[in-house]
Amino acid sequence: MGCPGFKAAGVSAGIKKPGIKDLSLLYSEKPATVAAVFTKNRVKAAPVLLDQQRAGSGRCQAVIANSGNANCCTGEKGMQHAIAMAKKAAAELGIAEELVQVASTGVIGVPLPIEKVEAAVPDLVAALRPDGFTELAEAIMTTDTIPKVVSKTGQINGQTFTVTGVAKGAGMIRPDMATMLCFVATDVRADAGTLSHALKNASDQSFNRITIDGDTSTNDTIILMANGVSGIDIDSADASPAFQSVLDDVLFSLAKAVVKDGEGVTKFVEVRVSGAATKEDATSIADTVAHSNLFKTALFGEDANWGRILAAAGRAGVPIDPERIDIFFNEVMMVENGIGCGDDAEAEATKVLKLPEFTVGIDLHMGDAGHTVYTCDFSIDYVKINADYRS
Repeated sequence: MGCPGFKAAGVSAGIKKPGIKDLSLLYSEKPATVAAVFTKNRVKAAPVLLDQQRAGSGRCQAVIANSGNANCCTGEKGMQHAIAMAKKAAAELGIAEELVQVASTGVIGVPLPIEKVEAAVPDLVAALRPDGFTELAEAIMTTDTIPKVVSKTGQINGQTFTVTGVAKGAGMIRPDMATMLCFVATDVRADAGTLSHALKNASDQSFNRITIDGDTSTNDTIILMANGVSGIDIDSADASPAFQSVLDDVLFSLAKAVVKDGEGVTKFVEVRVSGAATKEDATSIADTVAHSNLFKTALFGEDANWGRILAAAGRAGVPIDPERIDIFFNEVMMVENGIGCGDDAEAEATKVLKLPEFTVGIDLHMGDAGHTVYTCDFSIDYVKINADYRS
């Protein structure tokens, strides 16, 4: 699995336990156009600050990333270490330092062992290969249990293009970029404005619609590189929709994989709000329900406690009429006009709750707007994982 004109690799630098991959590289054989989106957290890691500066140029040729250490809240040394990572990778690749982006994920507040990173870069570059995307995905994992790689192709005027993405994320996940690293490679040609527009649209339909625990990290980064080796130009109005569709598909597939692999997750749940007066109202209610710890623990307990859904909708800060609301678990109507549908409906809804994936539908009967957020249950294992994360 790969993308024409790109190579990838992942190796162990000794940041984490010996033998565990923790340093990765994505490399384009020619300079590429770049677009990126970053965390909205006001506390930003050094790599994020560095990448924000460099992404403005619209050009990139490589991304080096480590796991096991966030390189965040580490003072002036943190920025020096982020620059050093890029500089070492650039030297080994023989490219300009400014064409290297940097990403980190892991524990906050601990100095990055830059000597280990620099020592491992030659082996990392030597390990680059066209089908190295799985190794890259493995090397950015933290509490993830599986590497996340998605590759899809599309066609424009009979010519084929490819979009391949990797992502990590299992905790500290919520909309507004979610909390993860995501690197995407494509062989189309585009200017920076077109690529940025496409990435924002795809992010809004995917990573900005997922939540695991409602927490937002300091290191969130999505980087999209387009090297143009396919010869397909997406800057025209005719070509852009075809590319957007494939990019949307790749990012949405990665976003779903992040939620399904969430810390302690046993349920993948679509919270679908319909019949809202405005899109903003639908979004507020979907987000509030999807983030509700009481709702999420009920999902884990397979308890059709629809009162928690109604209560969350009522505190979303938007006008609703409780006596109009219907609630569904898949196709099972649990609540009609704000009133529970009885024991038989609850028994059928409980069967739905035992499934690994299902939809919770909330029809407000206030208008025609809707919104969907993808969430999960809140399990005992989530607490265990995060109670001793640093150890």
